[in-house]
Amino acid sequence: MPDLFAYKILTTEQFAALRSDGHFAGAPVDLEDGYIHMSTQEQAAETAAKHFAGQDNLVLVMVDLVPLGEQVKWEESRGGQLFPHLYAPLPLGAVTKHVVLRLDSDGKHQFPAGF
Repeated sequence: MPDLFAYKILTTEQFAALRSDGHFAGAPVDLEDGYIHMSTQEQAAETAAKHFAGQDNLVLVMVDLVPLGEQVKWEESRGGQLFPHLYAPLPLGAVTKHVVLRLDSDGKHQFPAGF
């Protein structure tokens, strides 16, 4: 069974827009690809390192996939792994929590304890 939660990394500006607009249509890469890229908990750190290297003060949002239903497709991507892709805007109501990702002294994103 696929994970019930997924994670999306946003800039602080994107997160502010999500909060004010009530939805997030996607980052430039999402809009170009036609879906919102998300990751599982196990994939999020690699996603941050690969696509957000050196970017500080990002926001990691936890997304409840259940209410999104069939708008979420699990598709093969990096290294043959299945990633959750959202074929609709991300509604604020599906975001269950968020944390700010900061860089440590080595330039790596610091995920919350137990993540």
